[in-house]
Amino acid sequence: MQINSGSPIGRRTRTRIYDTAQMPANETRKRWNIRWIKADMDRPFLIIVFTLLILGIVMMFSASYAWGLYEYGDGYYYAKKQIVAAVIGIVIMYFVTHLDYHMYQNTKLAYAFFIFTWLLNLATAFKGREVAGARRWITIGIEFQPSELLKVAIIIIFAYIISMNYSKFAKKWTYGIVPFAIVMALCAMVLVLQRHMSGVMIVGMIGLSLMFVGGVPRKNFWAFVGVCAGAGILFLLLKSITEGNLGYISDRIQSWRDPSSDIRGSTYQTWQSLLAIGSGGVFGLGFGESKQKFLYLSESQNDFVFSIICEELGLIGAIIVMLLFALFVFRGFYIAANSPDKFGMILSAGVTIQIGLQALLNIAVATNSFPNTGISLPFFSYGGTALMIQLIEMGMVLSVSRQSKTME
Repeated sequence: MQINSGSPIGRRTRTRIYDTAQMPANETRKRWNIRWIKADMDRPFLIIVFTLLILGIVMMFSASYAWGLYEYGDGYYYAKKQIVAAVIGIVIMYFVTHLDYHMYQNTKLAYAFFIFTWLLNLATAFKGREVAGARRWITIGIEFQPSELLKVAIIIIFAYIISMNYSKFAKKWTYGIVPFAIVMALCAMVLVLQRHMSGVMIVGMIGLSLMFVGGVPRKNFWAFVGVCAGAGILFLLLKSITEGNLGYISDRIQSWRDPSSDIRGSTYQTWQSLLAIGSGGVFGLGFGESKQKFLYLSESQNDFVFSIICEELGLIGAIIVMLLFALFVFRGFYIAANSPDKFGMILSAGVTIQIGLQALLNIAVATNSFPNTGISLPFFSYGGTALMIQLIEMGMVLSVSRQSKTME
């Protein structure tokens, strides 16, 4: 990358080559690298993101109209808030795309952001707003879900650890296991305290995926996966012994196994979701023509927005949405594979994996292919702060693309 030092007209312009990707790791982590990058970004990825964003807002508006009218007397209530969040997110994303992504590799910033986010989630577990026995939301000026920030924090801290230590993974197993185990255990602990099991699952899957693509030796990796699986089973057994049953976890498993078993109770939401999907057929009922969104399907603007997409746009619309997410994952991995260094690769891959996993699990829940986990559909589900954070993450990936081989 070139940075030109300006000179008066008629004088010779000197050009200095400054490539952070070629700097030694110990020098990179000491620099803040707050630099404005003017190189071109990856346009195909940007187009995919904006297509998902626009389609997401349109479908969220349709899915939320009846609930907005019922709860607030304004059918445009959710859409207006989502559009405001999208505009703010796009502005922030624009600036993030121009910032050198190596700034996140600074030791102080990487650890400070993780510790701050972890403490915020810990505070939420005790002081957050309680909904159905879970505390996932906290108000600091605005109400938001800190676990969304924790996903970003674990991607950055894992990218940092891998970029600094990957050459040592094969020499000593502790380098490739212990740091990740500590971070994942801290994240799991605070999310369990929030009773946010879907958050535990997402963060755990992101962490394990990054360890895999980061080069942790396969033998050590699979041993660690086994330990994590054993810890999860042990947790469920202890919960069953201490509480007599698994509570809401049992209800969700039952809903998944037989969605018609209690359609007026625990399986109501899953049953209504399947009715919406089934009534859409191949071509759908038409935009805005959903029946289930009229107070039958709760969270139609959030966790079950995909069901409304299927009802209104049919199988064709559902396939288009899934293809868009598949293209997103493909292009995200393409940027990661062509990033100039290990940190950029892990950062891009982490964001891509996070969005892809959430989309996959949300669609699986809506179609009853997986037990209800309360995971939102990126770009489509209502949630202003979540949307802004997702757009900031898109800015981080586009920042990597400005310095990657894809633009050569």
